[in-house]
This record gives sequence, C-alpha cells and structure tokens, in this order.
Amino acid sequence: MITIKIGGSVVDNLHPSFIPDVKKIAQNEGLVIVHGGGKEVTHVCEQLGKEPKFVTSPSGIKSRYTDRETAEIFTMVMSGRINKTIVRMLQQNGINAIGLSGADAQVMQADRKKRLLIINDKGRKQAIDGGYTGKITGINSEFLQMLLDQGLTPVISPIALSEECDFLNVDGDRAAAYVAGSIAADRVLFITNVDGLLLDDKLVPKLTLAEAKEIRPKIGPGMEKKILASTEALDMGVSEALIANGQKENPISAAISHDSCTVIQHE
Repeated sequence: MITIKIGGSVVDNLHPSFIPDVKKIAQNEGLVIVHGGGKEVTHVCEQLGKEPKFVTSPSGIKSRYTDRETAEIFTMVMSGRINKTIVRMLQQNGINAIGLSGADAQVMQADRKKRLLIINDKGRKQAIDGGYTGKITGINSEFLQMLLDQGLTPVISPIALSEECDFLNVDGDRAAAYVAGSIAADRVLFITNVDGLLLDDKLVPKLTLAEAKEIRPKIGPGMEKKILASTEALDMGVSEALIANGQKENPISAAISHDSCTVIQHE
C-alpha cells in the first residue's frame, strides 16, 4: 500500500508515464492520492480580488493565513477544480478514482488553531487569531480501507472538518503523512519538481529518521514541510518516505526502486 502526495501545480508537468505508472500500482497494491494546489488557490484569490496573506512561524515555516473567505475559496478550488481534474485524468486512463475532500465522511478531522504565533514585519513574535487553519487529529481509515477494498483509488483534497464543522485548511504534505500512517501504508511518496532533497546542489539519496529530524531546520521552506511530513509518517509506523521528481519516466516505480530520489527510513 502506498500513499502519494502530488502538488496541484505538479499535475500540469507530470511525465506522460505517470498515469500508467499509477494504474500499475493501483492494480498491484492499492494507493491513495493526496493533492495540494496552493498556487491555484493564490491565483483564484487574486482573480476574485482577495489578497493572499502568508505568515511565518518562529521556526521559519511559511504558510497561508486562512480567514473565513479564504477558507471558502480554498475549499472551492481544492475540492472542486483541482480534485475533479485529477479524478477525470485518472478515469480517462481506466483508473476508478473517487474524489473526496477531507471533510467527506470525516476522512480528516482537525482542531482549529485558536492562536498562531508568527514573526511580524519587525522580526518580533506576535500572537494572532488562528483563522481557519487546522491541525489534523484523526483520519477515517476504515472508510478509506472500504473504498480500497472496492477497487477504488481515493483522491483527497486537504480540507479537514473541525469539531464545530468548519472547513479547515490543512497542509497537504502532512495530510498525506497522516493518511499513510492511519491506513498502515508501507510507504509515502512526495512527488515534486526536483529529484529530492538537494543540499549544496547535490541530491541526498538516503537519510535515517534521526538524520532527517536533525537536518530539517536547516532546509528551505518548500522541502522543509516534506521532510517534516516524512518524519511524522515514519513515527506513525510507515516503513519509508520517498521524495521524487514527477517529471521523470515512471516516477512512482523509479522512486520505489530508490532510483534518483531521497529515501528516508528507520535506523
């Protein structure tokens, strides 16, 4: 069993062999896809005259600030346009995909962050209202397993449901980690537009869990989230996390074979 995370913008640039590769894996061992789409959300926000706002945490993690209006746009774009585009692409190629948001059947439950600690423009720590951003607390793994047993391929957008039934924006990489952990996936694969973790322009082919945790604070924003999600997945019992380039031939099979990617494993 494998959980795959793809970025919304990666969909436009995937290698033509990606979908046949997905089909092969879906038939042989079953997979769940979690997707992102932050760039598309930003684009639609701008089209609608809604200025996107980003905040930086004290540990240096940059994330979208989600007020109620942004949460509605986020839900519309992620669970509508992007999710159904991926489902259509898979259906066109004979993969029986089912598109879900994390809110459907409570696939993802999350706590709404009441306060966010951020670094303000003056470089000082400041507490602000948490908005509609969530921290995942649970995954409905029984429901996902039921879909997989029916031969379906779930495609999940990172919208979680709070206890108060609010739609919450959750991080796609970390959502994939939680899904992988909850369904006892053997591996989680983060498809991106580079070969993996690059340090000094060189690919890091292998890291232990301890090394990944140690190196994480020294990495730039985009990849930092993937390393964090990888360590969380391994802490939840997933055997290995892979970060690989979706623009290469048979990117899933290649990553599973540890070909030109970053592999994070237990000691």
